[in-house]
Amino acid sequence: MKDEQPPYFNIDPDRALRDLGAPATSARFAEIAEACARGRSDLSSRGMQESGRKRLRLFSTWEITRYLIPVATPHFRRVLKANPDLPQGRSETESGAKWFTLDEVLRLRAHFAAEGSKSKEYLPYRPEGLPAKMVAVANFKGGVGKTSTAAHLAMSAALDGYKVLVIDLDSQGSMTSIFGGQIEDEWQTVFPLLARHYGEYLRQDNQRRLDRGDPPLPLDDTLSEALSVKAADLIKPTHWPNIDLIGAQLNLYWSEFQIPVWRMQARGWKLWDALTEVLEADGVLDNYDVIFLDTPPALGYLTINGLSAADILLVPLGASFLEFDSTGRFFDMLHSTFASIEEGENIAARALGRPELSFEWDAVRAVITRYDGAQQGELAALMQAYLGPVLTPERQDFTALIGQAGEQVSGIYEADYRDFNRETYARGRATFDETYAAFKRLLLATWRRDELAAKEAEPAE
Repeated sequence: MKDEQPPYFNIDPDRALRDLGAPATSARFAEIAEACARGRSDLSSRGMQESGRKRLRLFSTWEITRYLIPVATPHFRRVLKANPDLPQGRSETESGAKWFTLDEVLRLRAHFAAEGSKSKEYLPYRPEGLPAKMVAVANFKGGVGKTSTAAHLAMSAALDGYKVLVIDLDSQGSMTSIFGGQIEDEWQTVFPLLARHYGEYLRQDNQRRLDRGDPPLPLDDTLSEALSVKAADLIKPTHWPNIDLIGAQLNLYWSEFQIPVWRMQARGWKLWDALTEVLEADGVLDNYDVIFLDTPPALGYLTINGLSAADILLVPLGASFLEFDSTGRFFDMLHSTFASIEEGENIAARALGRPELSFEWDAVRAVITRYDGAQQGELAALMQAYLGPVLTPERQDFTALIGQAGEQVSGIYEADYRDFNRETYARGRATFDETYAAFKRLLLATWRRDELAAKEAEPAE
């Protein structure tokens, strides 16, 4: 066979010119964006009802007894027969398998927890009186599976029985699309909560200015409007009965320009506390078990808010040299950023005799995503040797099930196993089940540590 020349030889400039097209103006960007919007709408419509809302699939008896409620299938059927007031499911044929909504599964789980064996974990561990755990999923390199990891952990926790809130801090809104959110503008994102926090600080600072005889700083229309916004105004239900969402859309990116302006106007405003303090003040931490924060692929002000709010930080990365190198630089930048904030704050704190600022996270872990054991095993082992316990030994394999779920703008837990077969489905979700198990160990350990610390702090009787 005659060797062919590479394609970059003998390119005809005149033919290339004919293919080039007219120069692009800024209006061309709008045309491309509109085309993407049409395509995005078409793709995201998969799995939606006629109303345009996403719909969660049903769960079979086999799935429930294998993955959701730890009971044998025959016992599960006997309990349903003995309790006709419980959800009985529905079948597509007279003698076919029974299928249940997740709402019905949650009701069944509650029944087994109340009436079943006390030696089994029907409800997940959740200490009373402690706030929700906030989990930030972050890396400033795009394409590492950040949003996918956050979404699947949120779905895993929901299937496990936890009440979950997902907060999308990324103006690209990928997490919002996964959960079917329809966000019109920045006033339906976290933006008004951050603006409210600044507005409340400015109002207090203005009172101090007046007391000193100084003129106050003006509260513009944006800040005045934001002062009346509560988190509950922004939280929307999703097609998952126990997952709620504060969504994102493109205009959220303006926060990255507005926050530094506010910071310049009022140096005393602690922007890194904004998200935490607003969610706490609005009772959000008491209304949920786990809150997942999907951050932008950059270390900007929104990411700093998410990382500052988080109790647990998860950093996804691929098993490649470039992603390993980039992630190392990400951690270096995290250190520089938060150490700089601490240093700046603590100079004043020491001068005034106040407690010093020290950021702290319950746990920081990295997790390998999109893993190909045949090609990446050696590099993953090397990364494990360097990172040690920071890198979880569980790997998120890339399987056909994961690929199909991505094409359908959904999570693997939303995939119907009848589209594959049980074995393929079980293998496909196993990698994410293992990732969730590793995360759940962190979650339970941090709650348990807090629980024991609270007991030790109680006064002796």
